[in-house]
Amino acid sequence: MEDNVLKTGTTTIGIVTKEGVILASEKRATMGNLIAHKDVQKVFRIDDNLGLTTAGLVGDAQLITRYIKAEVQLYKLKRGGSMTVHAAATLVANIVRNGFYVGLIIGGWDEEGAHVYSIDGAGGCIEDSYVSIGSGSILALGVLEEKYRPDLSLEKGIDLAIGGLNAAIRRDSASGNGMIVVTINEKGFKEIPEDDLRARAETLGYKYPN
Repeated sequence: MEDNVLKTGTTTIGIVTKEGVILASEKRATMGNLIAHKDVQKVFRIDDNLGLTTAGLVGDAQLITRYIKAEVQLYKLKRGGSMTVHAAATLVANIVRNGFYVGLIIGGWDEEGAHVYSIDGAGGCIEDSYVSIGSGSILALGVLEEKYRPDLSLEKGIDLAIGGLNAAIRRDSASGNGMIVVTINEKGFKEIPEDDLRARAETLGYKYPN
């Protein structure tokens, strides 16, 4: 791998609640010890019922995101309906297996409810109730492991995602500069406004951005 390729240390999170899915990340991109960018989009809308978080090489992540968006739209045209979360995760895993340096989370809502899948750089695809990927993931997982409950509401799930990101941002130098949090359920894909995230963080006792 070339030394001058832009790499990202990051923290991304996926959480299943009884009312839908939360996908979240912070906004920092790093290149070695340098903070390369401070407002990076790492959570993407794939369709009304599907979202994707990215960690790893920026170029690879952007290419996969464009590709999966196109494939999902082609699927809708051919089949007349939305792709299931499992089908989307399997498709992304097959793409990553061809040699991309990324770690991804696919989350969404379909007829069977809410689902989150982690996808590793070897193409492994595993469904779970909550997952975190990136350099700050071990810190975020500590919070998720302690506080996750299967009966979480969507609102409590948002607060949990903020708490997980906050833990990572406080100790992982490659994570920071704010947060992106989205929800996906039967009503569609929704990004939480920045002002709402700031107010929630203040209520929870966290500095924002940190």
